[in-house]
Amino acid sequence: MIELRQLTKRYRDTVAIDGLTFTVRPGHVTGFLGPNGAGKSTTLRMMLGLDRPDRGEVRYDGKTYHQLREPLRHVGALLEAKAVQSSRTAYHHLLWLARTNRIGRARVREVLALVGLESVSSRRAGGFSLGMGQRLGIAAALLGDPQVLLLDEPVNGLDPEGVRWIRTLLRGLAAEGRTVLVSSHLMSEMAITAEHLVVIGRGRLLADTGTDDFIAEHCRPRVLVRTSEPDRLLGALGRAGLTARQEERGAVVVDSAGAEEVGRIAAGAGIALGELAVRAASLEDAFLRLTGDAAQFRAGAFTEGNRHAL
Repeated sequence: MIELRQLTKRYRDTVAIDGLTFTVRPGHVTGFLGPNGAGKSTTLRMMLGLDRPDRGEVRYDGKTYHQLREPLRHVGALLEAKAVQSSRTAYHHLLWLARTNRIGRARVREVLALVGLESVSSRRAGGFSLGMGQRLGIAAALLGDPQVLLLDEPVNGLDPEGVRWIRTLLRGLAAEGRTVLVSSHLMSEMAITAEHLVVIGRGRLLADTGTDDFIAEHCRPRVLVRTSEPDRLLGALGRAGLTARQEERGAVVVDSAGAEEVGRIAAGAGIALGELAVRAASLEDAFLRLTGDAAQFRAGAFTEGNRHAL
């Protein structure tokens, strides 16, 4: 179990992490989410003793990271896959790490095979592609057969087969009773992989709950309608007290209403519908709704007016 208690980090006048408190429990994959600048990387670095908090602490079953005698056997981490000595081969990179924690050569070969790099183990890591570098980083995280895994964007650069493989791997490790914390911006992947979510914004905890509960709390299903008379439909829906808006290609999206109700209103107004469908609530929609005010960077909308500036 990982416990963060009142973790706080300040850089001059900027508070990067502000009293962050949460617990990551074993037995399921926990997604660690937040917009750019939310403080996820800073938090992970403090969890691994790479940055020192101004206040608060992180403990693994009651011990700080620095109190772990052979940390690779307890906590495996992937923060920056390309942070390797480029002249070393994949095998010798892992062997160097293994020797620092009394891990045998057999385990090095084992994790190379597990991540699919056995055939290129004698190649220099500096020549690896992004996806191969990710696999090497995951191998390093698994090297000590740890009970805790901290992974930052583990599917970055992986092809579809690799994405499915890491998803299956993480679920399998969690099913063995390990503690798995994964930071990612890929909401679609987190929706499939993570059973629990910790969401932060501007260094503060915004949510700590199950994935399904998070989606249900922050986003409801919507009804999508296509018709040749969108203006009339919007008027009829408005008179019925429903919130609706027109999207691109003439589609009308209705919030907080069922398809049956929308269809009944359209029929009552004599409006023919070409399509009437329920758009399921998504983790991406729920995440954006919760973190909209906490986003540090926000791009402008792409319109015909600014198209020529590109």
